Amino acid sequence: MANVSLGVPPTQSALEAEAPAPVRSALNRQRRRAAWLFLLPMLAVLALVAAWPLAQTIRFSLTDATLSDLAGAEFVGLRNYYEWVDYGDGEGEAFGLLVDPVWWQAVWNTVRYTLISVSIETVLGLVFALVLNAEFRGRAIVRAAVLIPWAIPTIVSAKMWAWMMNDQFGILNDMLLRVGLISAPIAWTASPDTAMIAVIIVDVWKTTPFMALLILAGLQMVPGDVYEAAKIDGVNPVKVFFRVTLPLIRPAILVAVIFRALDALRVFDLIYVLTPNNAQTKTMSVYAQENLFQFDNFAQGSAASTMLFLVIAMITLLYIKTARLNLEGGEGR
Repeated sequence: MANVSLGVPPTQSALEAEAPAPVRSALNRQRRRAAWLFLLPMLAVLALVAAWPLAQTIRFSLTDATLSDLAGAEFVGLRNYYEWVDYGDGEGEAFGLLVDPVWWQAVWNTVRYTLISVSIETVLGLVFALVLNAEFRGRAIVRAAVLIPWAIPTIVSAKMWAWMMNDQFGILNDMLLRVGLISAPIAWTASPDTAMIAVIIVDVWKTTPFMALLILAGLQMVPGDVYEAAKIDGVNPVKVFFRVTLPLIRPAILVAVIFRALDALRVFDLIYVLTPNNAQTKTMSVYAQENLFQFDNFAQGSAASTMLFLVIAMITLLYIKTARLNLEGGEGR
C-alpha cells in the first residue's frame, strides 16, 4: 500500500490490483451483474420495438401474406425471393424479388444516391467544421445558423424545395434564367435526367450540418499544443492539415460517414415527397412501401424489407472491416 504510506489515498484500481485473486474475481462478477442490470431495460425495449418487428417481417416474407388477410398467411418458403416455374415444354420463367428488374433498379438508385450524397456531405462537412472550429467574432451565431437546415423536418424541407424547383414558378429556375445558365425552365423533380440530382441537392443541403457537427466534435478533441508546435517549427498549414489534423480526426470522420450512410441507405420520406412515382429515384424503402401498402403484395414487400436489412447489415460490416473501425476504442490497430 505505497500510496497510503505517502499519505495519498489509494485509488480503486490500486486497491483491486493489490487485492487477492478471489476478491478481484468477486469484484469483476459484481461489476458484470451491475452492467447487465443497467442494460436489461434497454435490451427489453430493443427487443420490443426492433427485434420483434424484424422477426415478423422475416416471417411474413416466407408466406403468401396479403394486407387484407395477414392472419391467413401460409408458409411458401423462398418463393417471394426466387421461384422457377416450369411450363412443362422445356421452357420456364423465374419469378420473385431477386429477378424483379424494378427491385434491382431500386437497389442501384439507393446505392448511387448514398455514394454521391454521403461523399459530397463529408467533404462539405469537413470544410464547414474547419471554419466553425476557427476563432472569429460571431462564431456562435454562425454555428447556430449552420444547424438550421438539419433542424428542419425532412418533409418540410422536401416540400419547400419542391416549390423552389417548380418549372413554372420556382425560384431556382428564375435565378438560373436570370444569370443565363439555362435557356428554358427545368422540371427538376419530374424529369428523369434531373430527378436524382434534385434529390441529392436537397439531401446535401439538409444533412451537411449533421456531418459538420460530428466532425467538429472530433476537431474539438485535437490538442492545441500540437498546432503550436507545428507553428513554432514553421510547418506549412496545408501539410499540418494532411499530416496532423486529418489523421487525428479520422475516427470521427469514419463514424460520421457510417452513421450517414446507414441513414441514406434507408431513405424514404425525401424521395416519397419530392419525387413520387419516379422510377429514376425509387429506393429500396420506397419499393418495399409500395408493395406493402399500395399494391397489396405484403409478402413481397416483407421480402424487400428483409433484403434491405441484409444489404445494410452487410455494408455496415464490410465498412467496419475495411476501414478498420474499432467501435470500442476508435480506430482499429
